[in-house]
Amino acid sequence: MNTDGTHFRILVVDDQQSNMQVLAGMLMQQGYEIEPATSGQQALDKLAARPVDLILLDALMPGMDGFEVCQKVRAQPALAEIPVIFLSAADEKSFIVRALESGAVDYVTKPFNQTELISRVRTHLALKLARDRLRRVAEDKDELLGILAHDLKNHLGGMQMSAQLLHDRALQLADSRLTRMSANILNGSNQMFSFVKEYLANAAADRSFTLNIESVSLAGAAAAAVQRYVEAANRKYLTILEEYPPEGPLVRADQGALDQVIDNLISNAVKFSPPDKSIWVTIVTVGEGWTEFRIKDEGPGCDATDLAHMFTRYRRLSARPTAGEPSTGLGLSIAKHYTDAMGGTLSCQSVLGQGATFVLRLPAAT
Repeated sequence: MNTDGTHFRILVVDDQQSNMQVLAGMLMQQGYEIEPATSGQQALDKLAARPVDLILLDALMPGMDGFEVCQKVRAQPALAEIPVIFLSAADEKSFIVRALESGAVDYVTKPFNQTELISRVRTHLALKLARDRLRRVAEDKDELLGILAHDLKNHLGGMQMSAQLLHDRALQLADSRLTRMSANILNGSNQMFSFVKEYLANAAADRSFTLNIESVSLAGAAAAAVQRYVEAANRKYLTILEEYPPEGPLVRADQGALDQVIDNLISNAVKFSPPDKSIWVTIVTVGEGWTEFRIKDEGPGCDATDLAHMFTRYRRLSARPTAGEPSTGLGLSIAKHYTDAMGGTLSCQSVLGQGATFVLRLPAAT
């Protein structure tokens, strides 16, 4: 038992029984629980049955050596955070470098000094304990924010709808003061609702998620997204020109992720286009096995700095929405994350002052 009440388990891997006894006795005196293993395979079997807090690993063993064991541990997500300290009589720099490159956090040479070894064990266990606690704090924070965001989303959705109805009524009454006030309420609710939606989408993209990759209609996803933004485009006198067959080619994608990506691209085109301009939405088959969704606008375009940081989270572009629409700097990073997960690419072609073209490339369904 540690001084703060934490119980630690240490896996000691050494093919020499005498070394094992010395290490086990030394560590048990410090209150640690010891799990012995005399071979690399036995160590991996014991880890699969029950993870530990730290591994003391002999570098040179018959069969599977310590370097291979360490690499296999690092390759498993459930074990990858376990600190590994190598033990070996070899002290050449190349040997130590090889140990660290295989994933070890430290290296102690034999014959080792008991005080030094115990000190390093305590240090790495303390670091692991701190990391584990920080991870739990972060998970608790994310869960709390997620709950708050979900609740806010429901209330803000109703507020946004009411604000839109109020603003439409103010326009009908031709009351300039009421129109101005309702517009402020509508813009504020739009900003808050947009941020909450994108925060939730960003949180979902950060977590482990499983995509359901199947054959889906790219044209169907595009047409549905365009329809969602027809009213917003009409308010800015924008013309959305669709150039693809109704059925369109099929692509390999997750329907929900694809909808999210295309929705973001069309939303941005509407946001950043000045009034009385056009937006072109096209779908083409390119090369062998690839299909592209392209959306071109006549907005302000992007400079070199914008292009370099286009998909960075919370990075807002130098251009601003032309009618005060909300922009959080999250949408494009989420779209890029989902595109990468589907095995596709997302890029932007733009010259400052000459609009922008976003290209979503996805594997064609065979």
